[in-house]
Amino acid sequence: MDINFREATIDDAELIATFVVDLTTEISELTVATHFEIDLHSTIKRCQALISEGQYAAIIARQNQTPIAIVTMTETVALYAGGKVGVIQEFYVTPDYRDSGVGSRLIEQVKTYANQHHWSCIELCTPPLPEFERTLNFYQKNGLNPVGGRKMRQTFS
Repeated sequence: MDINFREATIDDAELIATFVVDLTTEISELTVATHFEIDLHSTIKRCQALISEGQYAAIIARQNQTPIAIVTMTETVALYAGGKVGVIQEFYVTPDYRDSGVGSRLIEQVKTYANQHHWSCIELCTPPLPEFERTLNFYQKNGLNPVGGRKMRQTFS
């Protein structure tokens, strides 16, 4: 399967936002809960701003010219991790490609990006379990290990 990968630019904001909305919709539907208040228009604007400010990066996977997967990332720092940490914020493979190996190849792209940016590690939060047990297994198969805890949030207006 001929897949190419490239780092996203601000011109890709609509594509990224569309995939992120698809991802959050899927999570909400499978868990029968609203975890996110997200709409396409504001997500596109937010994506454009974050990419242009250098606070957000994404890698897009395409087969021929058709986008089939994305990963979005941001950088933070943590003493416990030894410095710079790459945080995978969103990871989405379109349903038709989930068993094709593209997800594993996309993780490899993240690892290359991490090395280029001198990250000490990469981290992510999985969607809710048990509905996304397959997702957890995918990440473990690709070298990420559970470190415990649960994602917590307090929203501010």
